[in-house]
Amino acid sequence: MENSAVLVGIYKQGCEKECLKSLNELQRLAETAGANTFAKLTQLKNIPDAATCIGKGKLEELKEICQNNSVSNVIFDCELTPAQIKNIENVVECDVVDRSMLILDIFAQHATSAEGKIQVELAQLKYTAPRLIGKGKDMSRLGGGIGTRGPGESKLEIDRRRLFSRISFLQAELEELEKNRQVMRAQRERSQIPKACIVGYTNAGKSSLLNLLTNAGILAQDKLFATLDPTTRKFDLPSGISMLITDTVGFIRKLPHHLIHAFKSTLEEAVYCDFLINVVDSSDEECYEHMQVTEEILNSLGVTNKPILYVFNKSDLTTNEKLFDLRYINSSKGRVVNVSVKDKTGCDELISQLEALCRYGKKRLYFLFPYTSQGDLSNFYKSSEVISTEYTNDGTLVYAWVDEKTENKYSTYKK
Repeated sequence: MENSAVLVGIYKQGCEKECLKSLNELQRLAETAGANTFAKLTQLKNIPDAATCIGKGKLEELKEICQNNSVSNVIFDCELTPAQIKNIENVVECDVVDRSMLILDIFAQHATSAEGKIQVELAQLKYTAPRLIGKGKDMSRLGGGIGTRGPGESKLEIDRRRLFSRISFLQAELEELEKNRQVMRAQRERSQIPKACIVGYTNAGKSSLLNLLTNAGILAQDKLFATLDPTTRKFDLPSGISMLITDTVGFIRKLPHHLIHAFKSTLEEAVYCDFLINVVDSSDEECYEHMQVTEEILNSLGVTNKPILYVFNKSDLTTNEKLFDLRYINSSKGRVVNVSVKDKTGCDELISQLEALCRYGKKRLYFLFPYTSQGDLSNFYKSSEVISTEYTNDGTLVYAWVDEKTENKYSTYKK
């Protein structure tokens, strides 16, 4: 069966439920990659078998399923070693991939920007490097002595050299793009415009939310990792405040570390923002676990102690009791709002919360600028949210929302 797959998971004693949940997610990943799930196979194994991950007996069962039903792919819900992949393929006689390889394939499909494509290729090559092994006579390696070297040894070495050369080239390209990103970040810092970053589990509705607020026109699909490249748009709030909102790649459980490293430059948008918008699919029965995964990945990136707005999306599909529980659990961590991007409900409360966060840590103060200091007044307007302006005999009296940096900079004019 073309593009059919058997999903395989292993679990420790007492962890079968978690294994099945992970396999359900793996099925969605497989569907996103274009494969149809034919069967799921699980194996209780506290320690994965060094040679085949699942053991000889279960491997024979897997072989029988694949050969009797012409299955073309086997996908493991864990990371396999090169030797394990080779040993399993020799028995089942079809393509074998692990969870990391599957996610990389999906990323390759969805990368559109130059930076995204480089990040994906770099992650693929770094993952492939230790797994570059010979297959068949053309790549055979027989031994290390005179007269024992296989005809494929030089080809294998050439392939490795080309691979590492390509990795070095891509890393240099990515460093150049990172410099450009740093320049853009510096410009945003100078503009003093509040910056928010949309984070959350994949397929929670992050791109749909940005589209609703800013008409960004981002492709939003009911698929995992539909959005890969970060997108930043300006959003003007009703009060007149302008803010920048950045959509980022979604998170997922068991996200490979090399993927996090490859996408560090884009994920760091969350590091440099003023506050986070954590979008949660409140209709998903595993939304609590998804929130925990998001929190763990953010912590690994060093994103801590930032104001957070929890946006519980898809409220039209969620019971009131569950929404209440979610609000209660997370109200201690940050602000909470229920919305349905599809039905466009909850938007007024969402915008109200965004306005409050844009003013987070700011004060309303009076400043008096003498008419001889109009240059400073002009710069002050750029870095503050002016509430009112009055022209007096002593100068221009301005009432404005200001942050600590602006307050200190213009402290000599403060009333």
